[in-house]
Amino acid sequence: MGQDRGKYDFYIGLGLAISSSVFIGGSFILKKKGLLRLARKGQCRAGQGGHAYLKECLWWAGLLSMAAGEGANFAAYAFAPATLVTPLGALSVLVSAVLSSYFLTERLNLHGKLGCLLSILGSTTMVIHAPQEEEINSLDHMARKLVHPGFLVFATFVVIVALVFILVVGPRHGQTNIMVYITICSVIGALSVSCVKGLGIAIKEAIAGRPVVGNPLAWVLMLGLVACVSTQINYLNKALDIFNTSLVTPIYYVFFTTSVLSCSAILFKEWEHMATADVIGTLSGFLTIIVGIFLLHAFKDLSVSLSTLAVSIRKDERPGPAANGVATHGGYDLLHNDSTEMDLEEREVGLPFDSLSRRNGATTAS
Repeated sequence: MGQDRGKYDFYIGLGLAISSSVFIGGSFILKKKGLLRLARKGQCRAGQGGHAYLKECLWWAGLLSMAAGEGANFAAYAFAPATLVTPLGALSVLVSAVLSSYFLTERLNLHGKLGCLLSILGSTTMVIHAPQEEEINSLDHMARKLVHPGFLVFATFVVIVALVFILVVGPRHGQTNIMVYITICSVIGALSVSCVKGLGIAIKEAIAGRPVVGNPLAWVLMLGLVACVSTQINYLNKALDIFNTSLVTPIYYVFFTTSVLSCSAILFKEWEHMATADVIGTLSGFLTIIVGIFLLHAFKDLSVSLSTLAVSIRKDERPGPAANGVATHGGYDLLHNDSTEMDLEEREVGLPFDSLSRRNGATTAS
């Protein structure tokens, strides 16, 4: 019964995580449509300090969609391992990219399509090889986990790193180095996910009729979550304001997910009973998602498609000018009249391929 219950919870968490990505990805499209509608009406835009979007129905629909997605994501941590839920957050980026190509007429180039495909393949691989976390049924059990020496060392290290970056490194290098603010968000994010996981357990206990409000741990987790999320939002906004979003998003995803995976392995022992094949499969799926997200963001401004790629290949096969004004020919073109005697001798020997003459710094194919 316990094993069946665990599988049941796993699939509930998986469904909540996927639905969360759909809601969050769709929310960006709805908000963007609402803002574009206001721009067409000549209203003061949000980037210029305007708040006319508060009267736009589409913007509110996007906000409600995001709230639903965040709620589903919050609930997913109560049922499924954080090692599974956190990486699946990348699907919201995929959903947003695909929907924007249909509803916002934003072109999804070849790199983006390959990135979407790799993200789906990586997510599927992670679902197949997802670890089973150690069962935690109560806040008392969660409290014992939180005071375990291994987690205390990890949490202390995270807090020290965050404080050093906030107080020392940030003021000096935050404006020039993209890794500073992202590191702060990522390491604090590991603790925020632990708080979310604990609050999810508290909610399950409350639904079961157990007393939760009087438990100090529930309030500690709530305050810890508020502090962590506030810090993440503050420094993530700074990173987005200073650096290119195409760089911030994939780098933050990689560092945040890696931090959460490390915390989950220490706190919930998710990797302890995994077979070697499942460990390799999980890591391979995660790396595949990373490559997919990078392709989706890093090259989104390039106009690359299968048709333009074919045209580019055909252009490379045509004769073109070389250095010093000397023409370059394909492998089967005739020789120029000014070919040297050495070139002619090489042709007489019957070389199967072109010979190259690098006379006067020019490269000519004979």
